[in-house]
Amino acid sequence: MSKNLVIVESPAKAKTIEGYLGKDFKVVSSYGHVRDLPKGDKAIDIKNRFKPTYEVTADKKEVIKNLKALSKDAEMVYLASDDDREGEAISWHLKEVLNLKEDRTKRIVFREITKNAITKAIENPRGIDYDLVNAQQARRILDRLVGFELSPILWKKIKTGLSAGRVQSVAVRLIVEREREIEGHKSKSSFRITAIFEVEGKTFQAELPKKFETKAEAEDFLKKCLDASFSVANLEKKPTKKTPAPPFTTSTLQQEASRKLYFSVAQTMSVAQKLYEAGKISYMRTDSTNLSQEAMGAAKSAIENSFGAQYHKSRQFTTKSESAQEAHEAIRPTDFSQTQASGDRNEQRLYELIWKRAIASQMSDAELEKTTITIAISNSPLNLIATGEVIKFDGFLKVYLEDTDDEPEEDEEGNKSLLPPIKIGQGLNLQEMKGRETFSRPAPRYTEASLVKKLEELGIGRPSTYAPTISTIQKREYVVKEARDGTPRNYVEMKIAKGQFQDSTKTENTGAEKNKLFPTNIAMVVNDFLVEHFPNVIDFHFTARVEKEFDDIAAGGQDWQDMIDGFYGKFHKSVEETEQVSRQDINSSRLIGQHPTSGKNVYARLGRFGPLVQIGETEDEDKQFASLKKGQFIENVTMDDALELFKLPREVGFFEDKKMTAAIGRFGPYIRHDSSFYSLEKGQDPMAISEDEAVTLIQNKREADAKKHIKTFDENPEIQILNGRWGPYIKFGKNNYKIPKGKEAEQLSYAETLSIIETQPDAGKKKGKFPAKKKS
Repeated sequence: MSKNLVIVESPAKAKTIEGYLGKDFKVVSSYGHVRDLPKGDKAIDIKNRFKPTYEVTADKKEVIKNLKALSKDAEMVYLASDDDREGEAISWHLKEVLNLKEDRTKRIVFREITKNAITKAIENPRGIDYDLVNAQQARRILDRLVGFELSPILWKKIKTGLSAGRVQSVAVRLIVEREREIEGHKSKSSFRITAIFEVEGKTFQAELPKKFETKAEAEDFLKKCLDASFSVANLEKKPTKKTPAPPFTTSTLQQEASRKLYFSVAQTMSVAQKLYEAGKISYMRTDSTNLSQEAMGAAKSAIENSFGAQYHKSRQFTTKSESAQEAHEAIRPTDFSQTQASGDRNEQRLYELIWKRAIASQMSDAELEKTTITIAISNSPLNLIATGEVIKFDGFLKVYLEDTDDEPEEDEEGNKSLLPPIKIGQGLNLQEMKGRETFSRPAPRYTEASLVKKLEELGIGRPSTYAPTISTIQKREYVVKEARDGTPRNYVEMKIAKGQFQDSTKTENTGAEKNKLFPTNIAMVVNDFLVEHFPNVIDFHFTARVEKEFDDIAAGGQDWQDMIDGFYGKFHKSVEETEQVSRQDINSSRLIGQHPTSGKNVYARLGRFGPLVQIGETEDEDKQFASLKKGQFIENVTMDDALELFKLPREVGFFEDKKMTAAIGRFGPYIRHDSSFYSLEKGQDPMAISEDEAVTLIQNKREADAKKHIKTFDENPEIQILNGRWGPYIKFGKNNYKIPKGKEAEQLSYAETLSIIETQPDAGKKKGKFPAKKKS
């Protein structure tokens, strides 16, 4: 038995660390948290200063049993969970559950999994930092109190199954308010003037710095220019510099991985976790942009070896966030000389992004020359402006340039290209000039990454909470992430060329969205309810102040129980007051107007299976319902919209002598045929789908289902072998099982299939649903 036991959170981390320590050390995993607050109202003793009761989670009982046996035989136990509040809490829970003695227990921390970092950590152990533990406890307990008391209120007053949370509800509020801002935006048009000039066979673009508010003004200007001559009035060249961005924090990594790699926030953290546990990058939960002197030295060597000494410039970044721990580091490679980190494509792509950003932060400025040409118009006091940039020394641009979330203006062409040689007074040949109608736009909808950026700017959440928050609001169906098609819009384009004026109307697609966050109707109703009755809980400044108080607890400057007590009194009083609010007073139903034929009231409201429109009162036996379409909101659906929806269900035609009906249901538009349901494909409208299209839809689905099914067994029809997106698999109940390599799905016998199910852990076993073996 090894003299020293090291306990970490994950098996991958354990495997990497064990490779760096000698035979006197055994490294094992706790598989994350081992204790948590139990469900129910017994978890927190509110009257006894919010004293928590923790219990070992069911899936960790065997883990704890094994850890107890190992720790009993070890001379020294090293608790080596992550170097943050969550990690500190895991170490404390392990110490408590394993009954570890103080003189035989040491806490070690490191921000990267390298031989040097692990050795230093072993040589410099410390005790458990109870301030960090208490900060984590305060967050967990406060969030449980909010969720435990708010969620039942939502169940009673709005809809069963809803939930609320201190940070998640603020995130939803941001998305709801942005959606309403977009809905309320009145687009205003103006006219942008651009011109293309030719000099000695080369062309360049110029633009009028001002926009015209009306078509008449733009047309008048263009027609004047038919008779004008153009010349260079001024030429200005200025040296400028571009400076690299700092190395990644958790937030900026999530943003840039979204922009450059199209990763979701959760995917970024999952891939980064694997790189960290393999010892390739430093710890991926950080709000510091700091690099250690050792890292800066390693970056310098890599830069000078690859690009030359002139490309290196040492930089020490400081973080704007007050809560950032500068003793921690930004996310960086553990070895700057390594550009290859993994055979996995996504791991390699993320590693390259981290490597480039960290290396670029220690490289020289890019030196540019910016040229601005002012172009005079002979018969107008207005001037056109052309700009261009020339890179004199690429510096950090040799490696990396940060992307932005800013959306370019429609039809905007890059006009910072290389300009031809030119001099003051020189005449210019106009090839063409355009006046294009453009439209003002509201602020864009949030992406996952831009929402993280906004939460960070407001001081809400911390590196460890961004990804779980964004995952939670989507899982609970307050928010959907999806692409939506735009709508056609006409715009005017006027042009002068070769002495002629042309005026035309063109069409563009506007409002198309890709991977944006849209609120659901439930989000709208719940948000309004919380804003009215619990303004503090989802107030941006209040939520940020709570985060600051957690930081104060972590720094030892505040008692965690006093902090919760200061919050809970007012919050609980609001809960008690809201209990008295009538369900009818909550704005989940809206009267649209009276039906033009029957005169009955028409409502938009939340139903059991989602948002709908209703003709008649709730108590009417003959009331009618129709589900809202995707993207329609209770608060702004019109009578025309409602009447259109009531045209569904719609008879489409017949197939196999049975009726086909188009309708909208809980999961979107569908065709019903012979008691089976077939979801419409993207772009298909239940109001417009034809009989032939519906038949094709049904036949395609049947064909796909036939290909999906490989095999069933008479011994137990619940067990199926199916074809999935990633290949064949076994399905039993609600659980799926991988088919081992070397096994042919079509050839599997019932006994072999049972054996595969037996050897793969699943939830079905715990519930006593394991298939009985066939008696011999």
